[in-house]
Amino acid sequence: MSQIPRIEMKDIKISFGSIQSLRGVNLTLYPGEVLGLVGDNGAGKSTLMKVLSGVHFPDSGSILFDGKPIQINNPREAKELQIETVFQDLALCDTLDVASNLFLGREPVRFFNRLIDKKRLHSEAKVELDRLGVTIPSTHAPVENLSGGQRQSVAIARAVTYQPKVLIMDEPTAALGVKEVNMVLSLIRKVKETGVSVILITHRLQDLFEVCDRISVLHEGKISDDRPIEDFTMESLITAITGETREVV
Repeated sequence: MSQIPRIEMKDIKISFGSIQSLRGVNLTLYPGEVLGLVGDNGAGKSTLMKVLSGVHFPDSGSILFDGKPIQINNPREAKELQIETVFQDLALCDTLDVASNLFLGREPVRFFNRLIDKKRLHSEAKVELDRLGVTIPSTHAPVENLSGGQRQSVAIARAVTYQPKVLIMDEPTAALGVKEVNMVLSLIRKVKETGVSVILITHRLQDLFEVCDRISVLHEGKISDDRPIEDFTMESLITAITGETREVV
């Protein structure tokens, strides 16, 4: 693993009114690493990721990207840095087909850029899905007809087509059946193999032991534990989440 972190968040603080959501968070993420970010409800996980994805601007602290200081003022700037997020609500267009969702806003065109090149659209969509090992009945299938796991796979595949360096995944296996969970976890492994750094937020703790290299635990707005996955057991992870371990400075 590279010694220079892909992402280094230092002493990140943010308050909403009188609520101090993040109280000086230090978080690192390395190239090609899957980092599990866990914590109880209200611990600050989503807020921290919204800082990284440009939705929130911190009150103080700094962010380094590949060792260089950066400022992320909005989601567009995060995308320009190749930081992509797959949110829990997926933000897919149900009435459009799989291929159209994959390349929404970036469709290949023909006839002096006036018409979408449907043949190329579906051909490129199939190439992307095959590359990631995503099994979908057809790229012509409307997204609303897909299963939960297939929809999640399309959302992840769409983010990957932007060639991200960092992929943030918020509860990607929530409300999925066992087979579909395995499909999504397999996709996370595939994404990691391409060198993408992944931050995985999940309440399904067993998933962390399947795909993560390291786990950072947020407790009351600070990182309270940060260790390689092999240093955790399910019991010690639950203990860390409930706040019964020492704070990491």
